[in-house]
Amino acid sequence: MGIRASIECKIKVLEVYGDSALVIYQLKSEWEIRDPKLINYRELVLDLIKVFDDITFRYLLQDENQMADVLATLASMIRVNKQKDMKLIQMSICEAPAHCCNINEEEERDDYPWYHDILQYVKNNKYPDQATKNDKRTLRRLASGYVLDREIL
Repeated sequence: MGIRASIECKIKVLEVYGDSALVIYQLKSEWEIRDPKLINYRELVLDLIKVFDDITFRYLLQDENQMADVLATLASMIRVNKQKDMKLIQMSICEAPAHCCNINEEEERDDYPWYHDILQYVKNNKYPDQATKNDKRTLRRLASGYVLDREIL
């Protein structure tokens, strides 16, 4: 439906993000299709995408697909207005993550650099004392992007 909507809007370059590895990798021809029902689905999509100048399919982990989760939650909470004057939901995309805009170097609470907790976790597998369950999960995810070379993160 999203691809058809893009065609109606005369979009020529499209990036498609999906949280189903099966669908995305089958569309990219990286995985073979074993379920006969999905063969027709793939053929339909491949036929539709011929109108685009460029289209890419990208797999997005479900944990990283927060926007879709938020929109689905909003949709389930809103009673549909039968009138034609529906209020729009205004959204904007920031160039940097929102938490980066709240960092003020002058208001550091301790003498440690910003990466101190990541370093301690990678080095000693240790969480900060005040870390919540969510903080620990975030720290593990952040730390997965780093390696320790002697004492250098």
